[in-house]
Amino acid sequence: MDVTIARGSVALVGAGPGDPALLTRMAAAKLRAADLVLYDALVDERVLRLARLAQRFFVGKRAGRHAMSQTAIHALMIRAARRGRRVVRLKGGDPFVFGRGGEEAIALRAAGIPVEIVPGISNAVAAPALAGIPVTHRGLASAFIVVSGHDIDVFASTVGGAKPGCATLVVLMGLGRAAEIAATLMTQGWPGGTPAAVIIDASLPAQQTWRGTLDDLAGHRLDLRGDGPGTIVIGAVVSLAEQDQARQEEQYVSYR
Repeated sequence: MDVTIARGSVALVGAGPGDPALLTRMAAAKLRAADLVLYDALVDERVLRLARLAQRFFVGKRAGRHAMSQTAIHALMIRAARRGRRVVRLKGGDPFVFGRGGEEAIALRAAGIPVEIVPGISNAVAAPALAGIPVTHRGLASAFIVVSGHDIDVFASTVGGAKPGCATLVVLMGLGRAAEIAATLMTQGWPGGTPAAVIIDASLPAQQTWRGTLDDLAGHRLDLRGDGPGTIVIGAVVSLAEQDQARQEEQYVSYR
């Protein structure tokens, strides 16, 4: 497997949900070979340590606070690559899932810069899985919809055509608007008793999972602390995690 980065090129690399053990081998190799790493806010420090030889530069965005504009990020990558540097643009999750990786790839190719895409595990599937929630399950959900929650109007229009309960909803970047998201779904016909879950800091030691209903979310009854990345999961599949936990507790009692 060739893991080198050609001189004067950019690799758009997905860092996965957080735990360095969940990086792909290719992602780790690109970091070790990099001269410059431009990283986002949700990238774990342990992942950055793999780039021992590289200059590391924070270009992240969190809740409206931008370290650098997207146009400036494009310019920085292009300038560094034209100077012969091996650049890694490091993003949490997957670079093409709400990560503006597509925009960056287009800008780089338009400037004649060789660009490589290294996929990462998206929180859209990793966070539910790590909380024991399958996004699809026979008899409960044959599909799942991944949607951004940062703009409530865009969210409403995106899910407006989805029949209540037809699929699992996975909402990224929506933790701060969880109550609005739940209320929006309920106005569109989703029952208030629909199971819901929120996972914060998926894959990290500080991971927290809350489970309740849409009605609980709409009523601001979300009992979680921390400002890590959050993933909201809505649908009948959430109840599977509760059933599994109950079985484990029963087994524990029976073994005592």
